[in-house]
Amino acid sequence: MRIITANVNGIRAAARKGFFQWMARQRADVVCLQETKAQVHQLEDRVFWPRGWHVNFHDAEKKGYSGVAIYSKRKPDRVISGLGWPDMDAEGRYIEVRFGSLSVVSVYLPSGSSSEERQAVKFDFLDRFMPYLRQLRLKRREFILCGDWNIAHKEIDLKNWRGNRKNSGFLPEERAWMDELFGPAGYVDAFRAVNEEADQYTWWSNRGQAWSKNVGWRIDYQVVTPGLHEAVRGARIYKDRRFSDHAPLIMDYDYPL
Repeated sequence: MRIITANVNGIRAAARKGFFQWMARQRADVVCLQETKAQVHQLEDRVFWPRGWHVNFHDAEKKGYSGVAIYSKRKPDRVISGLGWPDMDAEGRYIEVRFGSLSVVSVYLPSGSSSEERQAVKFDFLDRFMPYLRQLRLKRREFILCGDWNIAHKEIDLKNWRGNRKNSGFLPEERAWMDELFGPAGYVDAFRAVNEEADQYTWWSNRGQAWSKNVGWRIDYQVVTPGLHEAVRGARIYKDRRFSDHAPLIMDYDYPL
């Protein structure tokens, strides 16, 4: 089973850069997108509805903002849009598709980098999301939560960690939250299950020469329940072509879909 997650920073912009032609060649079973920045009625072009794929969107109410989507080869048994939180669901941050006893989620956590107000929104989201994730563990299901979590967990996960300790995305409180996620809450960072190397990044600032110098952050994850830990077979960050300021994370699992 191959699952891809990608923050496309605008699905229409990514389409113009060839994302869907690339996606068609990846032999993926499920593709999770974040920051689609579009509403379904704006996506009339056939490129967004490729033959052989089941497509589900959870859009933000505000045009050109946030939004998540899941493309799957198999038709989901059920689709769950939103977390049941009106404020965050209005921003289009969570969609889950179910196949038998497996759930695949596309999630886009808030960024706090633009202002103190948005950082407060991010902390509030984290405060509510951890109990939600713990509740998921009580279900008799396996979960793969794909997405842009907007937090680099450890020093190995960003190039300039010393200079970013007071910046959103690498704050002590955010990193402690990730410690809980991958500790007491029992989830697994699937990428790190098979790749413990440094310099593995999925996002690069548009400032300076961050991309060319690989001054990046690893903030895009596939977070899995413990039952899938041993099923992780491979992971790669696709950087041959750029579709957005994030790179797609491609992961393979020894798990039948």
